[in-house]
Amino acid sequence: MNTYEILSHLDIDTLNGMQQEMHEACRKHDNVVLLSPTGSGKTLAYLIPLVNDIDTKQDSVQALVLVPSRELAMQTAKVLKDMNCGVRGVAVYGGRPAMDEHRTIKGVLPHVIIGTPGRVLDHLKKENFSPALINRLVIDEFDKSLELGFQDEMSEVLAFLTSVRSRLLLSATDCPQIPLFVGTDNDAYRLDFLDDTEQIPDRIEVQVVRSAVKDKLECLGALLCERGQQSSLVFVGFRESVDRVTKYLSQQGFCVSAFHGGMDQPDRERALFRFTSGACNVMVCTDLASRGLDIPEIDNVIHYHLPMDEQAYVHRNGRTARWDAVGNAFIILGPEEYLPEFIEGDLAEYEIAQQTVSAMKSGKFAVPQPKWESFYIGRGKKDKLSKGDIAGFMMKIGGLDKEELGRIEVRDHCAYVSVMRSRVRELVLRIRGQKIKGMKTIIEPTR
Repeated sequence: MNTYEILSHLDIDTLNGMQQEMHEACRKHDNVVLLSPTGSGKTLAYLIPLVNDIDTKQDSVQALVLVPSRELAMQTAKVLKDMNCGVRGVAVYGGRPAMDEHRTIKGVLPHVIIGTPGRVLDHLKKENFSPALINRLVIDEFDKSLELGFQDEMSEVLAFLTSVRSRLLLSATDCPQIPLFVGTDNDAYRLDFLDDTEQIPDRIEVQVVRSAVKDKLECLGALLCERGQQSSLVFVGFRESVDRVTKYLSQQGFCVSAFHGGMDQPDRERALFRFTSGACNVMVCTDLASRGLDIPEIDNVIHYHLPMDEQAYVHRNGRTARWDAVGNAFIILGPEEYLPEFIEGDLAEYEIAQQTVSAMKSGKFAVPQPKWESFYIGRGKKDKLSKGDIAGFMMKIGGLDKEELGRIEVRDHCAYVSVMRSRVRELVLRIRGQKIKGMKTIIEPTR
């Protein structure tokens, strides 16, 4: 299948300049390192040359894509499926039974395995798929994947790959030195689209917000009030802080999700769907959410806790203003905090209106509510449930109009759907006790 057909399936008119250069580089060089800003389209940049190198007549794994997080594995697998090019892929990652993944691998017979290093290593050791014909290796977010804490797993995985002839490494920030076990010998062809003179793209306006007290919760609440219904990612430094900030905002009436690595995978998926579907407009997270999440509509990045280093700062801000969009970043500073030296430029100060501060302190402020609400459905792909089945159920049984139905996402064992918030009460009454596609199941709002 040619590139034009793939792009038409993705509703994309043409490749951007970076993607075109990556395509050409992969045709001419075996080993390529791509450095490009977050949100510039790196996934598609390597997937198109990757699928062109797959022999779909063979029912064998021919390419391995290593990623640092579950979310990036799932997202990449979805893009590959949406390309509708005949290349089969399976995502493997921790947080769910490896045995279920093994059954999926045996049933799908994938050409591409996309996974986190630890789970890929587990499958290789158990001989759940053969590495014998894997000739192309991709390491996405390689600066993260090759950090010291991951090197042992990565080294073991790569030791299984004796037939690799092509290696593609991608990231939004550079890695000082690529370990020898990767096999590029640090002489790979490099495509560098990072602007050394521009730490943060000019599409992102970064401003400092001053908190009068050390505990910055009220300042955060006031800032979120002034951002209205815009979507905001709030970055904190620790999992415990995610829970604390989320609890405070919920108590104030904000519709908020929590996201961190200590959560069970189903809870992370549910939280992410609520945010991406517009069912909540605030997500409090650790730096886990700074990579591997493709949410193009994020309006604001809020640094509640200061980033640990420049890489964290760049990746956090990269969650907004993706592709050609514009966005905002806010750094909340307590009375004893100062901007780290790695944050470049003279940043403007954002003044929260005094009336907003007063309203927060008195508890008389109006918390902006999102337009949508999300529902959980206890059936999924394994039950032969499709997006069309869900849409039909929600309109025929639930009485919704097409424009009152939002995003639908069907997973293996469950599904999610967003609906107009103003119709939730009536919808719950209409669908109570009803079967979907002849099946009894739980259908309830997510919380």
